[in-house]
Amino acid sequence: MTKRVHYQPNLIFAAGTQVVTLKDVVGQNGRTLHPRGAVGVVVKAPGDLDHSYRIRFPDGVEEAIKFSELTTLAKFKEGSIGDTSISAKGNELFDRVIFQCIIGSQAYGLADDASDIDRRGFYLPPADLHWSLYGVPEQLECYETQEGYWEIQKFLVLALKANPNVLECLYSPLVEKATPLAEELLGMRDIFLSRLVYQTYNGYVMSQFKKMQADIRNQGQVKWKHVMHLIRLLISGISVLQDGFVPVRVDEHREQLLAIKRGEVPWEQTEKWRLSLHREFDKSLEQTTLPERPDYERANAYLLKARRSALSEQLP
Repeated sequence: MTKRVHYQPNLIFAAGTQVVTLKDVVGQNGRTLHPRGAVGVVVKAPGDLDHSYRIRFPDGVEEAIKFSELTTLAKFKEGSIGDTSISAKGNELFDRVIFQCIIGSQAYGLADDASDIDRRGFYLPPADLHWSLYGVPEQLECYETQEGYWEIQKFLVLALKANPNVLECLYSPLVEKATPLAEELLGMRDIFLSRLVYQTYNGYVMSQFKKMQADIRNQGQVKWKHVMHLIRLLISGISVLQDGFVPVRVDEHREQLLAIKRGEVPWEQTEKWRLSLHREFDKSLEQTTLPERPDYERANAYLLKARRSALSEQLP
C-alpha cells in the first residue's frame, strides 16, 4: 500500500516550507506576476488560517498569499498517487471481507443493554486494485454499524506486533464469517503468540493507568468502563503467556469486572489488584514457553498465498 504524504488541512506551514500556488499571483495592475503552479518558500507564517502567508519566489519577489491558494510542494507533486479513495470508489470492498467476528463486550461476556455489537475482521482486495498507483485502504469502517475491517496485510502485521484487538479477533468465540482462506489463518493463529504480548499489553496498561492517576488527582474521577477493560487486558495477557491461548470470555472474573465498570470498587482497591496482576504478569514472562518473537516466515507465506489467490474472481 502506497503511503501518502502526511497532510493536515488545518496545519500552518512553517517558515522554510516549499509551497506551490494554486492560482495565478496577480499584481495591482492586473498583470500575472507568478502563474498557477509557481514554487515559492514561506518566509513568514500567519498566526491563524484567516491571514496570509508571506511567500518568496525564485526572482526574490515576496507576496502575501492566502492559505486556500497554497499547498506544499510535496503534496502537489504527489497528486493522486496513493489516494485510496480513488481505488475504493465504485468497488464494493466490503464484499471482499473474508473474516468477520464480534469482539468487545459481547464477546467478553460483559455486555449489558447499552452495549454495542462491534464487528471486526479483515478483507482481501482484488489484485488489480492492490497493485494500482492508488493502493487500497488499510481499513474499512462503517460507523453506523460499528464495523471495521483491516486489509489483510495490515491485519497480519498488527497480529505479529501482538495488537490486543487483532489477537482477540483471531480467538473470538463469535465468528460470523470465515472463508476457507480465513479458516486457514484461524488454524495457525498460534504463530502470532510470543513474548511480545508482555511488552504490548503491559506497556499499554501502564501508560493508561498513569493518565488515569492524573485524572483522579485533577478531576476526582475516571471512566470506569475503561478501567475495567484495562484490568481485563492484564488478565488476558497473563493467560496468553501461561496457556498459549488468548482468552476472550472472562467468565471467571465477570462479576468483579462489572463491579469496576459500575464504579462500585474504590480506586485504591482497583489499583491494588492492578499491581498484583503486573507482578503475576512478570512471573508469567519468566516461566512462559512462548517464543521471543512470532513466526514471521509462516505469516509471510500465508500473505503471499493470499495475494496470489486475489487474482481469482472468486473470493477465496
